[in-house]
Amino acid sequence: MKTFGAIAAAAALILAAPAFAATEKDEASIEAAMTAPGGDATTGEAVFAKQCVTCHVVETPDGETLAGKRGRLGPNLYGILGGPVSAVADFRYGKSMVDAGETDAEWTEEDFVAYLQDPTGWLRETLDDSDARSKMAWKVSDPQDAADLYAYLQALAPYKPE
Repeated sequence: MKTFGAIAAAAALILAAPAFAATEKDEASIEAAMTAPGGDATTGEAVFAKQCVTCHVVETPDGETLAGKRGRLGPNLYGILGGPVSAVADFRYGKSMVDAGETDAEWTEEDFVAYLQDPTGWLRETLDDSDARSKMAWKVSDPQDAADLYAYLQALAPYKPE
């Protein structure tokens, strides 16, 4: 029965595809966002509480705080995963992050984990600019912790394009 359900779901997506007229990039983004994260959301919650709450909050558009306190040094992380880089309205990003947002960079799990491990290095590689700099001073050195953070944020608020 599970096979039938999977086939039916795949068929529905294939039949609906022309209605969306998605580009290859859009399809890849949607597929990446729908893929189960490689981390553990429960562990990610503990990592967030230990390393991220000072600067970040996860707050719904109607003001409900899902995680964090009053951290405003970094952007609100609600619904960013799978979406474009530097897209939080009214947040004052650094120049390099703004530049990255003007590319096709998106917060896939791979890019999110790489950014958390080395924010400046990720920006330099993404922008192909050795002068690029990140304002984020904190690094998440353990790739599993970064993947766990991705899973936690994805569980709280998956990206939903408007």
